[in-house]
Amino acid sequence: MRSLLPLSFLLTLTLCLASGASPRNAPPAEGTQVINVTAKKYEFDPSPIRVKQGTRVQLKITASDHVHGFKISDVPDSGGQPGLVFDSRPDCVRIEEGKTETIEFLAKTPGTYSFRCCVHCGWRHRGMKGQLIVEP
Repeated sequence: MRSLLPLSFLLTLTLCLASGASPRNAPPAEGTQVINVTAKKYEFDPSPIRVKQGTRVQLKITASDHVHGFKISDVPDSGGQPGLVFDSRPDCVRIEEGKTETIEFLAKTPGTYSFRCCVHCGWRHRGMKGQLIVEP
């Protein structure tokens, strides 16, 4: 007897692709704190971003004026073990002008986590930085 699992998987994948759904634009899980962030020359707004320890966070980052990028450290600036837990995290998330990308993680450990633009966006690109503060 043949399993229907592969057929159901293909059907689900087809429906997701047809609807435009992907892990990066999936709706947030219940209890997730959604924070809208704007990336613009040469800043992230808001910054710093404050969240409580133990919160699942979804950053919805929109590039308003140019192509930008987003890269955040999973280790607090003070060092130690990783304190942000990602389901999957690319090294650098590219955000096209006028588009929104979503980064989701669990804020497990208190501390300050630095993020920056990782796609060259102009002469002050190196100064385009921000902070995520996880409070106990």
